[in-house]
Amino acid sequence: MKIAVIYYSHTDVTGTLAKSVIKGINDNFPMIGVIDHKICGEEIVAGRFVNKELFENLLGCDAIIMGSPTYMGGVSSQFKAFADASSEYWGDQLWANKVAAGFTSGNALNGDQSSSLGYMVTLANQHGMYWVGLDLAHGYKDHGLNRLGCQLGVVSASFDGNVNRTDELSAHYLGKRVADMVTRLAPKT
Repeated sequence: MKIAVIYYSHTDVTGTLAKSVIKGINDNFPMIGVIDHKICGEEIVAGRFVNKELFENLLGCDAIIMGSPTYMGGVSSQFKAFADASSEYWGDQLWANKVAAGFTSGNALNGDQSSSLGYMVTLANQHGMYWVGLDLAHGYKDHGLNRLGCQLGVVSASFDGNVNRTDELSAHYLGKRVADMVTRLAPKT
C-alpha cells in the first residue's frame, strides 16, 4: 500500500501540515509507503506542471492527500498547475477508486480556506476518487482537534508563520484516518 502527499508551501505552514499528515500515516501504519512531494517552481514550465515520474508513481498509490495554502480564496497557482496537469489522467479515470483528502492554510480564521478544500473535493470527484474528510465535530467529540471546525479537511490559520499545535495534531489525525481507510479498502487475501 502507498499514499502520496502532494502539496505546495511558500512559508512552510502548509509544509508543516504535510509533515504532520505523513507522521500520522507512519506512526499508525508503518507498513504503508509514503510519497512526500512538495511542488516546486522548477516543475512548472510555461505555466504547466511537468513531472512525468511523479504522475507515474501516483498511479500506484492507494490514496492522494493534497495540500495548498489558500490564496485569494482558492488553491495556489502552483497547486492548480499540478491539478490541471492531472487532467491527462482524468479521461481514462486512472485515479478512480483511490482515496483522497486535503489540507490548507491561511492567515485568517475565516480566510475562505474551505473554498480551497472544496476545490480539492471537486478535483477528487472528477477523478472518481473517494473523499475522506474529518469526522471531528468541533465542540462535540472533537478530541481537542479541528479547532476551526471544518469537516472537509484540515484548515490551519497562522498569523505569524507558526502552525498552531492543534492544527498539526489535526493533520496527524487526517493522515491516520486516510491510512486507516486505505487498509479497510485493501483487498483481503
